[in-house]
This record gives sequence, structure tokens and C-alpha cells, in this order.
Amino acid sequence: MKLIIAVILSSLFGLNSFGQTPHNTYSHLLTLSKELRQLERTALPNGVPDYRIQTINKIYQKLLQYKNQHAKIDTSGWSLENRVDYVLLKAEMNALEFNCRILKPWQRDPAFYAIVWNEQSDTPDHEGPTSFSAIELWKYNFPLSPIDAAKLSVSLKIIPPLYQQAKLNLTGNARDLWSAGIGNIKEQVVILEELANKTNNTSAELTKSILAAKNASNQFILWLQKQLPSKYGSSGIGKEQYNWHLKNVLLVPLTWEDEVMLLKRELTRAYASLQLERERNKNLPSLIPIGNKAEYLQKTDEAVTKMMQFIQQKKILPVKDYMEPALRKHLGDFVPEQNRNFFSIISHLAPAVLFSHSTHWFEVEGLIKDPNKSLLRKDALPYNMWMMRDEGLATSMEETLMHAGMWDENPRARELVWIMLAQRCARGLASLYAQANMINYEEARKFQVEWTPKGWTGDESLVGFEQHLYLRQPAYGTCYVTGKYLIENLLMNMGRLNQQNFTLYNFFEKFYAAGIIPVSLVAWQLTGNDEPIKKMLSK
Repeated sequence: MKLIIAVILSSLFGLNSFGQTPHNTYSHLLTLSKELRQLERTALPNGVPDYRIQTINKIYQKLLQYKNQHAKIDTSGWSLENRVDYVLLKAEMNALEFNCRILKPWQRDPAFYAIVWNEQSDTPDHEGPTSFSAIELWKYNFPLSPIDAAKLSVSLKIIPPLYQQAKLNLTGNARDLWSAGIGNIKEQVVILEELANKTNNTSAELTKSILAAKNASNQFILWLQKQLPSKYGSSGIGKEQYNWHLKNVLLVPLTWEDEVMLLKRELTRAYASLQLERERNKNLPSLIPIGNKAEYLQKTDEAVTKMMQFIQQKKILPVKDYMEPALRKHLGDFVPEQNRNFFSIISHLAPAVLFSHSTHWFEVEGLIKDPNKSLLRKDALPYNMWMMRDEGLATSMEETLMHAGMWDENPRARELVWIMLAQRCARGLASLYAQANMINYEEARKFQVEWTPKGWTGDESLVGFEQHLYLRQPAYGTCYVTGKYLIENLLMNMGRLNQQNFTLYNFFEKFYAAGIIPVSLVAWQLTGNDEPIKKMLSK
């Protein structure tokens, strides 16, 4: 009888068996997350993404309703992992708010409308603001099957009407974003030309769609160029908005000023360590660059084998079956010396130094082969929310493997680790000054070249790509170094907590298992200490 009464009362008051209303349950959080991730994916009846101002305003108003629902959820009694997910969803809502209120890529950033991609990113998702209508050519197998040809043709048909809409949406005044963004659309034209050659005689309908997309792209370029003289505004978002993004979206307990200090310190450490390494190695022969394609294939194959064996033998981290094959798919190609950029200079001297950063591919493949059990974490987080965790881990892995002894038999390779850190500090500082509107895009490029160790920049087109990306996506330029610092801070705290029982293997096992989420949330889950999160979100 008591049980019957309890059930009746529970139904009357809308409580579940745990004393929570349906809107206080973890399942409601999951529903809210699913609805949120569909919110920006608004399309017109013809399938064209809808970034019109009236639509963005509706999205923002709906977002405010979601944020209100989220704030009313009581997480009392939830598991630690579920409470972490609660804060993660809050940050994701803040990310969409940031895009709607401040970044506005559909309004300020012509590169946002470059939607044809022929290469996979080595990160969980595309770097920088990207339309949900992105056409991923690298996912297709060529020659195309009739089904794939039809699918690709339909996807390409959205480009002409999208660019007509873009001419109405792009009302921003950010000159550097506008000028550099024209280059992205030009690159898309080249990709479409290559696609036309690759699919010649595949399908008349596909050929027609490619031609229409190419013509629309060229017309869009002409329109952008015509508008450029009227664009005179700055492209950075300013320190105040940058700090809001750091704290509320990326959950980084630092400010713009803190990052400047951190990157200056790391730049000093990188240069000083480089000089000390050179002093130590002064009687050793210099590294000899790889000279031809056959040698490149041999050296990169040996480098992967050696690195994976080292990681396993030293028990650095849990090695999964999919990791080495994933890395081997992305070893790069031989590049003639005169055409090498910064990273290809490194890879042609000691490939495994760069491959220690390319452990990126472990996680990219892991999203498919070993997804996180949390529905909020199993896919790549939107809005590049993964940047500090993903890029920071890859950057920290360079020093981790070096300190573990990977280059003991080739000490000259240690110099490359410090050179890479110096370069990342140089480009990160440039991006900070550009976001604060203290320097423009061209000055940021010059700053990066000036503070990269002399003779190592190589082909400067990479510099342009990097500074453009960092202008488009605030904090991406610093995430390599800031993310590394946050991970090192967690490494310190975990070591202090576990004292004699601490091992790198156990640390990385738990770190990877937490998923590709902001490092501060990983730290909360691993240590159980939520004070840093509370302090950050209470300000």
C-alpha cells in the first residue's frame, strides 16, 4: 500500500524514483545537448545553410531559452562524470553565444564560406569556424561510384545559392579577415578544378554541378575584391571579449595578459634551452636532411616504428591497435629543399620529432574506433572547444618523449624540440597582439618570422595560413603552449596526489579516457577538485 501511495505521489509531483523532476535528470541534459547541436544547423528548404541575420537572431533567442533550462537543472546526487558533462554543456552554450554575439563568422569572415575540403585535419574537427555544410572530398573513394557521384553533385549544388546569400550576410568591416579570406575562396576554385579533372566523364550531372560551383566561387571572389576597398576596420575581437571566450568557452583560468606572460616565458625557455643543447652537442655532427623520396619513405617508416616501440617499452601511454596504422596514413611526402616550410624542414631532419606531435592521429582515429562513453564527448566538440586539450597534448608530447629519453641516441634532435616550441611561442604571441588589435595581420606575420629561430621559417605561405587561422579563431594561436601548460599543471597535481604510485602510463590512461574536453574539466574529473571550476565560473 505504501508503495502504491509513493508511486501516486511521485506522478502527482512529477518526480522520478530518485526524487528528481524529469527536467533535473541527466537524460534531460542529453536531450538539451542534442537540441543545442541542431540549433545552428538551420537550412532553407533547398538545403542551403541559413545564416541570414533574422535566422541568427532566432537561433540566439532559442539559445537563451536553452541556457535558462540548463541553469534550472539540479545536479545534486549526480556522478562526477555527469556533473562534468553539465559544465561542458554550459561551455558549449557559451560557445554558440560567443559566435552569435561576438565572432559572427557568417558576417565578418569570408573564409567561413569556403566549404570544399580535400584534406582531413589532424585535429578532431576543422580548425577555425566552419559551416556545417562542409563538403569533405577526402571521405570519397575515387573513381566515384554512381551513388557517390550523385551525392557529391547534390552537395555542390548548394554553393551558388549560398554565395548569393553570403553577399547579403557579409556586412562586417574586418579588413584583414576580408582580405585574407579571399585567398580561401581562390583555393576552393583550385580544388574544384582538380575535382573536375579527377571526375571527368564520371557523370554529366556532377560535371555540371562542379562547373556551377566553380563559376559561383569566381563570381564571389570578384564581389569580395570589389568590396575590399571599403573595409577598414580591425579584425581582432579585443582583450575583453578574448578573456570572456577564454573563461566561459574554453574554461581556461587565464587572461590575455596571463597568456602573454606565459608565452614570453616559454619563448625564453625555448631559446635558452636551445642554446644549452647546442653547447652540449657542439662536438657532434649536424643533422643531415633527407635528400630524396626513397630515403624519405625509408626514414619515416623507421621513425614510426622506433617511436611506437619506444612508447610501448617505456610504458608512456596505453597503445591501442588502431594508433600506429592511423599515424602511418599521414607521414607526409618528400618535399624539395627549396619548397620546405617550417614543419617539413623538421620532418626532413628527424621525422619522429614531428611525429611526436602527430600523435594527434591517435585521437582522431579514436573518435571512430574507441569513442567516449559519454554522449556529450563521443564526437568532436563544436566551435573548436577541443583546441587547448588537443593541441596542448600534441605539443606536450614532444617534450614528454624527449625527456623520457627518445633522443638520447641522437642528441641533435633535441634541438628541434626547442625550435618547435620557440616557433609556437612566436606565432602565439603574434596572435595575441593581433586579437588585441595592437598589430595587424601583416605585422603578425612579420613578428612570427622574426621570433622563429633564424633560418627555420622556410616557405612563408605557412605563416600566412597560421596567422589567418588565429585571427579567425581566437585563442587557437596560443592553445599549443597554453594547453601544454594546463596539462603540465595537471601532471604536477596528479604527481603530488599519488606520490610514489604515480606513473606516466596511469596518468595518460586516465587523461585519454576523460575525452577531448577542456583541460580544466579533465583535471576536475581526475582529481575530484572542482574548486578551480567554481572559482572560474563564479566571476
